[in-house]
Amino acid sequence: MDDILQGGTAAYQVTCCLLCSMMIMTTFSFDNISKWEKYALVMPITKKDLVTAKFLTLIIFSVFGAVTGFVLGIAGGVVFKSFHINSPEEWITLLAVAGIGMVIGIFFGSLVIPLLFKFGAEKARMLSIAAFAAPAAIGMALYKLLDMFGIPLSEKFITNLLYLSPLLVIVWVYAMYLISCHIFQKQDI
Repeated sequence: MDDILQGGTAAYQVTCCLLCSMMIMTTFSFDNISKWEKYALVMPITKKDLVTAKFLTLIIFSVFGAVTGFVLGIAGGVVFKSFHINSPEEWITLLAVAGIGMVIGIFFGSLVIPLLFKFGAEKARMLSIAAFAAPAAIGMALYKLLDMFGIPLSEKFITNLLYLSPLLVIVWVYAMYLISCHIFQKQDI
């Protein structure tokens, strides 16, 4: 965690994942400009298929971000002598951070998709910034609140939360998928 906050190789990995997951907004802009939905719905494709495609695209972008961040993390670590190629522990750490970055990217990206379906790419840009900032602010406020009441976040608790995070994100993505399907079904195209 300190490596992320101090801008080490883990921070580069998580940043790559977040930047790549944010590219989902660009796909909505391109679809809007080209009137893709109107064209696609003439074919034997449903609105649900289009929503599914957006979520699959988000996952692909997030995986790409994780792989890119992993490679850049290794390269940067070797260049700055903070990564030792012969250390299995450091390889495991980089892989774990790549996974965590992917989970974070998918979480935030799936939070934005319903907003994009509801408001469109241009109107949802500012809301997307808020959607990225709100969970971070809530997490920091919760951390400060727990700290204020003297409730420490143990390493075991954080480790368990990290182990559970993929499952939690799957449930989250499914909820955002259902919301997106509901929003898009109501739209007239």
